[in-house]
Amino acid sequence: MYLGRMLSVGSNENGSFAAYRVSSRSFPNRMAKSFENSVAIIPKEGHEKDVFENPYIAYNCIKIVEDIAVVSNGSHTDVIADKISVGMNIRDAIALSLIAMDYEKDDFNTPRIAGAVTKDGEAYIGIITHENVIVEKVPAGKSYYISTYEHIKPNEVKFNAEDAQGAAQFIMDQGKFKEFTNPVTSAAAFAGANWEIFSI
Repeated sequence: MYLGRMLSVGSNENGSFAAYRVSSRSFPNRMAKSFENSVAIIPKEGHEKDVFENPYIAYNCIKIVEDIAVVSNGSHTDVIADKISVGMNIRDAIALSLIAMDYEKDDFNTPRIAGAVTKDGEAYIGIITHENVIVEKVPAGKSYYISTYEHIKPNEVKFNAEDAQGAAQFIMDQGKFKEFTNPVTSAAAFAGANWEIFSI
């Protein structure tokens, strides 16, 4: 099943996490590049011109701010992080940013999806489509995922990971996620004592 871009947030017995995966049929020549407190989705070398064909394919997918990991499928990652940095709570930051930026105005009316989680496991997940907007709290100790196509409502998932590398690998091709086609790249932030970031 093809779900397009997807993300998962929550916590398990090992810590809190935010994970993201690009699945793509149209623009597979992309990679996740890690920085100190963020991960960017960018075209691979030789495919830089793709951003002129589709402005939605390059963006920060993960950003750490105020000990909170923000994850999304577009430039609203930065907007949510900015709202949190000036004191807005996670739920409102996600809701306001999704409503303000709206779904992507491409041929598919692609939804914007987003999530955020604290080191202590307080997490929210959300989506805006051309029909509705949802922002939902993830129960403590649970993990939810959502995608741009098909699974456009929060779904509980058993997320097995012990660190950022394991979380990035898990959303790429393990557990429930191995059922979903066209994986391209993935990334995750995982909180033990501190947030760590890894991208594939």
